[in-house]
Amino acid sequence: MNRIEKAFEKAREEKRAVFVGYLCAGDPDFDSSVEACRAVIESGVDVLEIGVPFSDPLADGLTNQLAAQRALESGSTSKNVLKLVRAIRDFSEVPLVFYTYYNLVFAKGSDTYVAEAKSAGLDGILTLDLPPEEADEHLEACEKYDLKTVFIVAPTTPESRLEIICKATTGFVYYVSREGVTGEQASMSDSIAVNVSQIKKHTEMPVVVGFGISKANHVRTVSQAADGVVVGSAIVNCIAENPTDKEAMVQSLRAKMAMLLEGNSLAKT
Repeated sequence: MNRIEKAFEKAREEKRAVFVGYLCAGDPDFDSSVEACRAVIESGVDVLEIGVPFSDPLADGLTNQLAAQRALESGSTSKNVLKLVRAIRDFSEVPLVFYTYYNLVFAKGSDTYVAEAKSAGLDGILTLDLPPEEADEHLEACEKYDLKTVFIVAPTTPESRLEIICKATTGFVYYVSREGVTGEQASMSDSIAVNVSQIKKHTEMPVVVGFGISKANHVRTVSQAADGVVVGSAIVNCIAENPTDKEAMVQSLRAKMAMLLEGNSLAKT
């Protein structure tokens, strides 16, 4: 059983959902990024989703765009992202999943990119703008090196595509809770439970829900419907508010994580 499977199995045994936290690699700089990852891991994240900085993050809202910009301006490179993965592996066995764009994979070639990522200690990869119908080379590389794949289902995805998306998925299915880009939202869609249930008709893979989740009550609501809940911008904003004060950044991250996980809010009824 790989790390991702173990995380979902543990959560099932504890009758709760998996908590997936997102941070952009290298934000605001390499050393601070390591400490940010350490803070959210020690605070109880089950899976850490690592955003790979990119100059044109089309699925990301302003918060994550600025995180990528800070990382790139501080000198983050593909090499440094792998260095971050190795640094995390020095102190944690938490599952690590890249959140990336296909240009970055294509530039190296899927075989090389996946081999290097797996060797560094990565467990899975979400390539946001790569449809499964065009992913044969990428899927072959992931199977070759046993790197789990994550694909996205949107509210606008027709049911005719669900089987294709689910068949290509070997880690977990990521359901985007709303149309548009990442970012904190005041409320959640009423259709999440129905749409997650529809996805589950096509796969035995876990289904997680992300985009817009920023409050403890959001986490509580989503966890009733899905196997996992993803929080990104709400965590990244802790860095945006303290980019030059590492101690304050870490304290803010720990407080935010405590709020999101407050009162065993992931427990299923």
